[in-house]
Amino acid sequence: MKIGIVGCTGRMGRMLLQEVLKTDGAGLAGGTARAGSPHVGRDVGLLVGSEEVGALVTDDPAVLFAAADAVIDFTSPTATLAHVKLAAEHGTALIVGTTGISAAQEAEIREAGGKTVVVMAPNMSVGVNLLFALTQRVAATLGIDYDIEIVEMHHRHKVDAPSGTALGLGRAAAAGRGVALDDVAVWAREGFTGPREQGAIGFATLRGGDVVGDHTVVFAAEGERVELTHKASSRAVFAKGAVRAALWCDGRAPGFYTMFDVLGLPAE
Repeated sequence: MKIGIVGCTGRMGRMLLQEVLKTDGAGLAGGTARAGSPHVGRDVGLLVGSEEVGALVTDDPAVLFAAADAVIDFTSPTATLAHVKLAAEHGTALIVGTTGISAAQEAEIREAGGKTVVVMAPNMSVGVNLLFALTQRVAATLGIDYDIEIVEMHHRHKVDAPSGTALGLGRAAAAGRGVALDDVAVWAREGFTGPREQGAIGFATLRGGDVVGDHTVVFAAEGERVELTHKASSRAVFAKGAVRAALWCDGRAPGFYTMFDVLGLPAE
């Protein structure tokens, strides 16, 4: 399967290139970089210290989508929307790991599933997606007497908050309780807040250093506390999950899918 990487010259893009190169059944279709990048025209293998693989860096995403069976996108919401249109036009599978996507933008991405295969997840890590499933199950089992708080920490350069993964955990917890997250979320607390409202799902965001991604879901009740935690020590886990998703798309019918589908987990 020929896999393309948009934004292939960045840190995450290079990890994705490396993961494709070492994965059986996967090959590189090429990658994209911004216009004017000194890497445009280079073989993508050379970006990660490998030998040439016969696939080039281009500044025209349409060229990549025409050449690839699947494209992996960890860019920005605006760029992702442009890539979704190209995926639908060329019938190229698209794996979306971009965070900070709004509800309206997600609706556009979902719409593309009518024409091609789209896999989108707030986090491509296999472990985190298992955490989503566990969070939903635990929230449903423990019930309203357990207060839910979601704590996340990332490196100082992260620009969106709460993280896409934290939001995914919030949605999983809300689904377990049969409510909409927007109706019960408490995004921050400051000053005299009064007692905690029963049924609320709270978020706490920490930023600092080089933390790849730590997430904890706390279920706190009178007399006990249950905590579910995932800590990523390398971004390679995101690349591994994304490439796994790309290979899963081979032969799949057009549609909008999540990592739950890729991993065979119970529906969210």
